[in-house]
Amino acid sequence: MSHVFPRNSKSPPPLVQHGDGPYLVDRNGKRFLDCGDAAVSCLGHSDAYVTEAIKSQLDQVAFAHTGFFTSHPAEALADKLVKHAPDGLERVYFVSGGSEAMEAALKLARQYYLEIGQPERHRIIARQQSYHGNTLGALATGGNAWRRQQFAPMLIDVSHVAPCYAYRGKADGETDEAYVKRLLAEIEDEIQSLGPETVMGFVAEPVVGATLGAVPALEGYFEGVREICDRHGILLILDEVMCGMGRTGTLFACEQDKVSPDICAIAKGLGAGYQPIGAMLCSKSIHDAIEQGSGFFQHGHTYLGHPVACAAALAVLERLIDQAVLDRVNPMGDLLRNMLNERLGQHPHVGDIRGRGLFQAVELVADRTTKTPFDPEAKTHARIKKAAFDEGLICYPMGGTIDGRRGDHILIAPSFIISEAQVEELVDKLERAIGSVI
Repeated sequence: MSHVFPRNSKSPPPLVQHGDGPYLVDRNGKRFLDCGDAAVSCLGHSDAYVTEAIKSQLDQVAFAHTGFFTSHPAEALADKLVKHAPDGLERVYFVSGGSEAMEAALKLARQYYLEIGQPERHRIIARQQSYHGNTLGALATGGNAWRRQQFAPMLIDVSHVAPCYAYRGKADGETDEAYVKRLLAEIEDEIQSLGPETVMGFVAEPVVGATLGAVPALEGYFEGVREICDRHGILLILDEVMCGMGRTGTLFACEQDKVSPDICAIAKGLGAGYQPIGAMLCSKSIHDAIEQGSGFFQHGHTYLGHPVACAAALAVLERLIDQAVLDRVNPMGDLLRNMLNERLGQHPHVGDIRGRGLFQAVELVADRTTKTPFDPEAKTHARIKKAAFDEGLICYPMGGTIDGRRGDHILIAPSFIISEAQVEELVDKLERAIGSVI
């Protein structure tokens, strides 16, 4: 009997034995092509360069509390991130994961306005069907009704506006430009309703991950959001925990939307699964407000800037940037997208295939013409997850795509080292899994 508290106590997982490139192997020797571990393992599961960096750092120092020391890996990693970050991001605060990065972002935003003499700013505007983490502040900011429901009495009040979700949000006959204009007007209306002087941040994922399934914004949307934030003195906080670190084809996803945030959260692919690490990046002006004011960010965790985690993340970035693994994302993403369209594009129960780079998703529907979703009680996504796992494929199906309850999608996020033959294996297995359930 296991004493581990599993995610699902009614369905405990098998035991993993080892990793081999993009595969995980269980103790019985069955191989699983990993294309859905929450977009973490961008370098697969046996990268010798990263593991050697971890071992080497352990020979130097494993841990030093940041209340007393910084470390060479933390300094080098921060330098490299800032060098390749969007314009204006100049300071890096290292944490242990995505939820911590978002909590730090929200707390920093609040403290920034206190430091500059605007204490009335405390309101957050985020988007429906977003996901920003499972700690209470991040959960409150997220807009997924199912994840929030049982904890609602414990959550801070956050405003949620419509996401840029063209497949379902755009009206018949409405142009992309008109749809974007309508969404931006909704944000402006919400700011005016709350009072512009009370709003501290607009929070969004450049490409929405788990809850919507790899949904990028339309052209001009984030440029419009940036303009609104600047006009009202509001911070733009981008959550790139899942879509960042090369997953969508550029190191930072927002590069493709032609904007720079004031605060940006990253994690997952930053450590590629080799160590738990995340980071919050902020602008020079935000850091300077703290430095010239109280001098102390009133926040912290024990494992901030952990030397071994930072050494691992630095090695990951060296693989992605210096050794050009990142250059594989767009061509392999194009191959994956084309193959999904070829094999599933005309499937009567596939409504949409979307994404950027190696961050793709398939939205499933009961009726392709009307976009009617499957009955939530059918748990189509969960059945496909099991069927794919039986096939030897790890993908990331989710329910509640439309409103937290209705709708099903399958998120696909393979490692950047995936080969052409493995892309075909992925699509073969996914097609069989869908066919066995629907």
